[in-house]
Amino acid sequence: MTADERAKVVAMLPAEVPWELSPPEGDRHQDAKVRAKGTLNEFFRRAGRRIYVTNELGVYYPGETLFCPDILAVLDVDDHPRTKWVVVDEGKGLDLVIEVHHKGDRKKDYETNVERYARLGIAEYFIFDVGAVDLRGHRLSASKPAAYVPIVPQAGRWASNVLGLDLALEDGGIRFFQGTAALLEASELAAQLGKMLDEALAKKADAARDAEARIAELERRLREADAEIERLRGGKR
Repeated sequence: MTADERAKVVAMLPAEVPWELSPPEGDRHQDAKVRAKGTLNEFFRRAGRRIYVTNELGVYYPGETLFCPDILAVLDVDDHPRTKWVVVDEGKGLDLVIEVHHKGDRKKDYETNVERYARLGIAEYFIFDVGAVDLRGHRLSASKPAAYVPIVPQAGRWASNVLGLDLALEDGGIRFFQGTAALLEASELAAQLGKMLDEALAKKADAARDAEARIAELERRLREADAEIERLRGGKR
């Protein structure tokens, strides 16, 4: 197949996943995905790291049925908008998947996907159960091909070699850490920037008031000097 022929085939592949394959699970399910994606994208953008993170993107592996992970990450690729991820077209498969489980097909997330993602060579797979507030991690085995081994949490954190970050459970959701520092979520970052802006404006207002007071003081002293000059001139007469 030529490059042009392959491009035509890729363009014909549907970008949307039918609801029967991925039924909607409500706001808590959606919020967890959006928060995770936003946090990771902002962190890697600021770090200048080439990594593509998105959610609910149709993924095509050769000989596999279309699937749509809640969150996926691919290392060392450009972060630009895509309508689907076609492995043969992109030149590589996924490096990490996070599935958010909430009142959906438990067997799919905890059994079917564990077997499937390992077979496809996806390095890490995490499952976050929103209702139970439970997190589980899997990593490809170094000794057994196409099989996962559990990621054992240390001090309540699950290490992701793909992301170079730790995952933890906090306030009923996933929190990402770099070392001891928690990554700021979009709302927290906005609040922090808003506070910094308020402080900067307050300092500017204080500086303006100080400048006005200084100008008023200089004008007062100038008037006094003018008056003293006039007084002295009057004395010479």
